[in-house]
Amino acid sequence: MAELALFDLDNTLVDRLDAFRRWVSEFTQAHDLPPEDAAWMIDLDSDGSTPMDEFFTAVRDRFHLPDPPEALWQAYRARLPELVTCPPQVLAGLQQLREAGWRLGIVTNGMPDNQLGKIRHAGLADLVDGWAISGEERVRKPDARLFRIAAERCGASLADGGWMVGDDPVMDMVGGHFAGLTTVWIDRGVRPWPVDGLRPGHVVADAVAAIKVLLGE
Repeated sequence: MAELALFDLDNTLVDRLDAFRRWVSEFTQAHDLPPEDAAWMIDLDSDGSTPMDEFFTAVRDRFHLPDPPEALWQAYRARLPELVTCPPQVLAGLQQLREAGWRLGIVTNGMPDNQLGKIRHAGLADLVDGWAISGEERVRKPDARLFRIAAERCGASLADGGWMVGDDPVMDMVGGHFAGLTTVWIDRGVRPWPVDGLRPGHVVADAVAAIKVLLGE
């Protein structure tokens, strides 16, 4: 039976923070804003942990923009996927897993247009067997139901086990653990491990290293 590996998307397979910073640079230039406003936006985003409706409400209010927050958010979702990339080493690693017979999936929180745009623009759509996006399925990580949907889209079952790779200790690691998956935590050095009594199965620096764990290297 083929082994299953599910991957988080943002800051796991793709560098969401880098893309966001580039979007901020474009936004501040378009609105003729000073560097300190760019820094404010990056701080407000808090590495993607601030809900986007709250983020764009604050942006609209701070800069006295005429557009409603929903329109700003929609424009952001149209542009950000175009700024997202997946490192060539990660794409090559996923291809290596496929050639080794693995079933690969993506399980991600977010809006469908934004997340699917990233998957396609980054070249991931042809390298995975399926994905589950919270905004489309109306259930969010760490709820095990989203992991189950992703597994089923890959033609697999959580009952047979598998792996979860991600950078968020709660959404990915706790969620993956209670979904019955062996976990690989990508520790980006952004936040400490917050969960007492539960540890990830493996700790690595990036997705390339995580793929090596899966391949037993």
